[in-house]
Amino acid sequence: MNIASVRRPIVPPAPPRAPDDMSFLGRVAVIRRNMIATWGQRAYEEEVIKGRFFLRNSFILNQPDAIRHVLLSNYENYTRTPAGIRMLRPVLGDGLLIAEGHSWTFQRRTLAPAFTPRATANLVPHMTAVLDETIAKLDTRTSEPVDLREVMQRMTLEIAGRTMFSFGMDRHGPTLRNFVMEYADRLGRPYFLDMVLPVSWPTPMDLARARFRKRWTEFVATLIAERRAAGKKADAPPRDLFDLMDAARDPETGKGFSDEQLVDEVATMILAGHETTATALFWALYLLALDPETQEEVALETRGEHLDSMADIDRQKFTRAVIEETMRLYPPAFLVARAAREKDNAAGVEIGKGDIIMIAPWLLHRHEKLWDQPNAFIPKRFMSAEAPDRFAYLPFGAGPRVCVGAPFAQAESVLALARLIGAFRVELADTTNPVIPLGVVTTQPDHSPMFRITRR
Repeated sequence: MNIASVRRPIVPPAPPRAPDDMSFLGRVAVIRRNMIATWGQRAYEEEVIKGRFFLRNSFILNQPDAIRHVLLSNYENYTRTPAGIRMLRPVLGDGLLIAEGHSWTFQRRTLAPAFTPRATANLVPHMTAVLDETIAKLDTRTSEPVDLREVMQRMTLEIAGRTMFSFGMDRHGPTLRNFVMEYADRLGRPYFLDMVLPVSWPTPMDLARARFRKRWTEFVATLIAERRAAGKKADAPPRDLFDLMDAARDPETGKGFSDEQLVDEVATMILAGHETTATALFWALYLLALDPETQEEVALETRGEHLDSMADIDRQKFTRAVIEETMRLYPPAFLVARAAREKDNAAGVEIGKGDIIMIAPWLLHRHEKLWDQPNAFIPKRFMSAEAPDRFAYLPFGAGPRVCVGAPFAQAESVLALARLIGAFRVELADTTNPVIPLGVVTTQPDHSPMFRITRR
């Protein structure tokens, strides 16, 4: 895409690209700290890179047609890798994000009605209530440095709790955050044995993950029990996602979720929803702090808007473009890894049984053949008549396994950014220490910078 710009756009921080001669053991060591830092310049220039990874062929695909084949045309031939299952199952169980085959089909059909645009519109009042409270709290902190990453985590967790259960997370929020941090800091990182052993062979970290899972599922079950105790009138419409999920039935079989399945689905929606949205909002605020002119354009668009309905959100075209450009530069899900069940040909790429396929939104979104000024922050590229190829921009995945909660996450992100920038001018307290993204579970910042906020 060719983008005309009247001023020189900012190029935000990114890790240095890996040297071409990085050794195998060096790469394995870096993977644990920052997967993004294992990719060299070739990965940003070439359409297909073939390599070897633990005695298997591996492919990095940056070719939209090949990606379309893997994620859409022949998606059933590609399953999660053993390492991916190890990383996700302890927190998500057999929920929608990692389910396969008939189990995934059942879950997807059953959950889809809970995430339609109409269902999302009914949840906007929960979002606006939390935003009102967040802005009121920030109003008391305009004279001090603020950790906006922590604020975004608390805010999106509160939105997740209210949209899921219709109750606040004051009591449960600290416990939930501790679970998230415990897993991300240690258990969610891949270790050598996690990558080389079959899933059926437990590694030492798997034993620790199993202990974590027991505590985690007991906690989620407690939340569900508390929500059920609150009850619901027999003829009342659904008031939150839990009502929708609890009442959901497979349109073909009439079957609903068991209690065990409901725990996994609730865990998936809370974790996948709040953490990725908090990450996207943090990066958006960071980018706007680096680019005051673009920040003022967002503020100008929100001026005079009530922003309390889906119609209001839909009018925020530039703010939506900022969110889209943020997720291009800092995609919350930086890597999709799949293993081929059988040999295949993906748009001319010969793939063998068991080969590892890596589709990395981080690479794809910064590829030099797919984007003009790929490393620059240019939101207006998403307002151009020339849209990016559907399989060159994958913030929520693509194909049948595209994120079911994407409409919800997009609405929440646009609403939150518009309201926050409409209320406050955001600046970095320290401009000498750039924030470097780390590819660990999600695209996380290497540190939480402090911001200064002033009322508009």
